[in-house]
Amino acid sequence: MHTQNPLLPFTTLATAWRPWAAAWALASLGALSGCAGHPAKASPPPPLTDPANPGSPAASWTERLQHLLPADVLLLGEQHDAPDHQRLQREAVVWLAGRGQLAALVMEMAERGHSTRGLPRDASEAQAQAALQWDDAAWPWKAYGPVVMAAVGAGVPVLGGNLPRARMRAAMANTAWDQHLPAPELAQQQQAVRDGHCSLLPESQIAPMTRIQIARDASMAQTAQEALRSGQTVLLVAGGGHVLRHLGVPTHWPATLVSKVVIAQVEHASAAIKSGAEADAVVLTPPLPPRDACTELREQWRPAPPGQKV
Repeated sequence: MHTQNPLLPFTTLATAWRPWAAAWALASLGALSGCAGHPAKASPPPPLTDPANPGSPAASWTERLQHLLPADVLLLGEQHDAPDHQRLQREAVVWLAGRGQLAALVMEMAERGHSTRGLPRDASEAQAQAALQWDDAAWPWKAYGPVVMAAVGAGVPVLGGNLPRARMRAAMANTAWDQHLPAPELAQQQQAVRDGHCSLLPESQIAPMTRIQIARDASMAQTAQEALRSGQTVLLVAGGGHVLRHLGVPTHWPATLVSKVVIAQVEHASAAIKSGAEADAVVLTPPLPPRDACTELREQWRPAPPGQKV
């Protein structure tokens, strides 16, 4: 039976810390690598739905984008192992840049402090990867390279937004992050961490791992805010859990900043977005091949036989 991990957009959260972190990264990235090679053209254009009006007629992707603008920041939430979601991101980059409306592309997939600023439009993929210090093991370039290069080719800077790995240990210990969200939302975020790790994390690690999640959102929010340009839109691409209006990146912005949230979601996802308070629009894409992510994770965590090196 197919058991889809409901918090797959949180997969790289665990790369921050210790043995369970490495195991989770391996389990998650195995799925991402396997799916990233699927050609985007193999899937039909996904239907679009409005969470407040699920029965409304589908619109084209660019029509929906046009209806969401103007906005200072447009957030696109993805499931990391869904190739259709990266295709939508690239199409958004091309459409916004073609209209002269794209101020910058901020990506969870690269660390804050790295960018393609200064690269020429005809820069090579190798140059872009070097500028962003891209980690291909964590975020396969085959999946995200077309998104990055669409922006580079349009002369639009690509900015890493994620919390640098060197700052993650400090974030785990910073109890100030426990006060950022109201108590109900903090509890929801903590439960998301439990679920995203298949309830295998020690309970003592739930609060520290949640702090990393919140700190990563703050890092992406700051990067996007610094890139704002009057009359243009910053496009922010991240896992679906990071862009939720009541939990993620938008909670770190002042009320004066106008943002719109779009969640790309695989059909039949167990953690479906149902409330208009969480997102302004939902994009449904075709189901992925069956996969039990939690079983994969448990296998990764299974102790090695005596004498076997790990």
